[in-house]
Amino acid sequence: MITNTTAQERFLQDFHAEHPAVTAEAFAHGRAPDGRSSYQLLSDRLAGRRRVLDLGCGDGLLLELLAREPGRTLAGLDLSAHALAAARRRPALAEVRLEQGRAQELPFGDGAFDACASHMALMLMGEVELVAAELARVTAPGGVLACVIGGEAVGGEAYEAFVGLLRSAVAATPPEQRIPSLGDRRTRTRDGLDGLLGPAGFAPVEWETVPIDLTGPVTEVWASLSGLYDLAPLDGPALERLRLDFLAVARELTTPAGLVPCGFRIHLVTARRR
Repeated sequence: MITNTTAQERFLQDFHAEHPAVTAEAFAHGRAPDGRSSYQLLSDRLAGRRRVLDLGCGDGLLLELLAREPGRTLAGLDLSAHALAAARRRPALAEVRLEQGRAQELPFGDGAFDACASHMALMLMGEVELVAAELARVTAPGGVLACVIGGEAVGGEAYEAFVGLLRSAVAATPPEQRIPSLGDRRTRTRDGLDGLLGPAGFAPVEWETVPIDLTGPVTEVWASLSGLYDLAPLDGPALERLRLDFLAVARELTTPAGLVPCGFRIHLVTARRR
C-alpha cells in the first residue's frame, strides 16, 4: 500500500533528481529588507551553536553559510541523493557529515546537536509527529530548532499573479497527473507548530514574518518562480502557455527601470528544547 507520505517522498526524490539545487536557485538571491537572504537569516539565528544539523539540506547552501563560523561540527540530511551529490561538491563541506535519509528516522544519536535547522523543508514532510519526536531526540536540552517556513505572496506583485495563473494551469491537467499534497498544513502556522512540537519536548515557538524581495528582470523572476514543485505536472505546451501568460502580466508590472516587482513572505521560527 502506498501511503500519502510515500507518494510525497517519491515525488520529491524524482523532482530533485532533475532539479537538485532548485530551492537555492529559486530563492538564494531574494533579500529581506536588511539585505540578507532567507538562508542568511536562518544561519544568523544559529550563531554560537557548535553542533548543527541541517534537516533537508538540499545542495548544501545553508551548511556552507554555517561552516563560516569556525569550530563547528555540522551534519546534513536529505531524501535526495542528487541534492547531496551537489552538496558534496562544495569545498567548504568537505568535513561535513552528509546523510541520505528520512527525517522520521534520523541516523544520529540522542542529544547529538545543540541546534537543528530546516530551510523550506519541514513544511514538506509527512508523518510530522515522528519528525518532531526525532528532532527532540537528537537535540540536546537547551538546544534550538530554527526553521524557515514559506508564507504568502505580497499583494499586487508578480508572485501573486503567478500563483493565480499556475492554479488555473494545474486545474486544467488530469487529476492523476497532479503532484501529491506535500507536507502537513500544521507546519505552516504558529498554533499548528506549537501543537506538534510542544508534546515532543519543545517550548512554544517564536515566530517572525519577514518579506523577501525577488524583484528583478522578468527572465530572472520567471526562472525563480518556474522552479516551484507545482509546475511538475505541466507538459511542454502547458508550461509554455503559462510562461507567455506570466510574461503578459509581468509586462504590465514592469517598472521604467525594467524590473518586475516580486515578493513573498517567510516565517522565521525558533523553538527551544526543554
